[in-house]
Amino acid sequence: MAKLQTPHAVRGTQDMFGEGQERFAHVIDTFDRVRRLYGFKGVEVPVIEPTAVFARSLGETTDVVSKEMYSFDDRGGDSVTLRPEFTAGIARAYLTNGWQQHAPMKLATAGPLFRYERPQKGRYRQFHQLDAEVIGAAEPIADVELLGFADQLLKELGIASGVVLTLNTLGDGDSRDAWRAALIAHYEAHRSALSEDSIDRLGRNPLRILDSKDPRDIAINDTAPGIDDYLSDAARDFFAAVTTGLDAAGIAWTRNSRLVRGLDYYRHTAFEFITNRLGAQGTVIGGGRYDGLIETLGGPATPAVGWAAGIERLAMLIDAPAGDAPDVVLVPLGEAAENRAIALIAALRRAGIAADMGYKGNMKKRLQRADASGARYAVILGEEELARGEAALKDLRDGSQRSVALSALAAAIIAA
Repeated sequence: MAKLQTPHAVRGTQDMFGEGQERFAHVIDTFDRVRRLYGFKGVEVPVIEPTAVFARSLGETTDVVSKEMYSFDDRGGDSVTLRPEFTAGIARAYLTNGWQQHAPMKLATAGPLFRYERPQKGRYRQFHQLDAEVIGAAEPIADVELLGFADQLLKELGIASGVVLTLNTLGDGDSRDAWRAALIAHYEAHRSALSEDSIDRLGRNPLRILDSKDPRDIAINDTAPGIDDYLSDAARDFFAAVTTGLDAAGIAWTRNSRLVRGLDYYRHTAFEFITNRLGAQGTVIGGGRYDGLIETLGGPATPAVGWAAGIERLAMLIDAPAGDAPDVVLVPLGEAAENRAIALIAALRRAGIAADMGYKGNMKKRLQRADASGARYAVILGEEELARGEAALKDLRDGSQRSVALSALAAAIIAA
């Protein structure tokens, strides 16, 4: 019989263990703690959605929809898609569950997303994001609150010093429409010099030309009209309120008047927290106000603002967290000691003490493994100790050892 070939992971996915998994978990744990400080409620939405949810929210002509989504027909003939981002699914849940009654809602979640793109360092086909949204609040203070959450998250992770918040306004609907028309006129006048990608964007998503890194587009972008010349008084006041709020909260920011969001439902604030610590300048948190999104999904006009952050990228930036070390390792010697240790370790765990069992090898090897695990103590239980109703409690940091009654073991460890 031919030997079966060992299967490999699907390209663009990852298995996590050890320090990599601990970094990943630390990012999520910190996010969960900070979102509670800011009053953001946890939310869970399906990994799989009707394809229309993303086609309508992201735009049929975007690269994500046309090239990157994992979409397929299920057995019922319905087109479904593995979520490529969180916001559309949360907006869909807001509508279908009647959550309007709870508005404004401050929501946060984390989990896997899926996009078919070329894998590279820190970028996967199954990747993971943190996500925070404020739905049903039109006030600029909601933007400030959301940005404060992101800023504190970076501080709590210990990476804020290497990250810069860049900020722009896209104006209200009228402002954006006027700016868009001016940009189209500008790019049409330079059409022959534009890159092929930008010529394609000109017809369907002209604001995205400002994102181009193609040398042919950069000089043309340098002379493109800016949003400030087209802002309505209301839009100008909104942006001023956001920046004033950030200053009051002590959140540093810098203006990037070329920062854009291509989809028409984006309004007012657009932002990115960027770093150059991953090589080329990259975004670690990005988002903006999307007041028109829920309307595109068939709901009423609903103000909203949100951000997303790549967990893998954040995990690469943080210092290695402390591992999951047990408080104590039991080292039973002999069958009778092993049987007694089973009851003993259960009692320790019920007392809130992280405990593990060293049951393989001689005592020297077991103690070496206990020390390597990062445990503070080893509990040695042999025939003599068992006969006395005691255990030897060994401090693995200084090597000291003392006898402790089995009935008082948990209390002795907690008190130490």
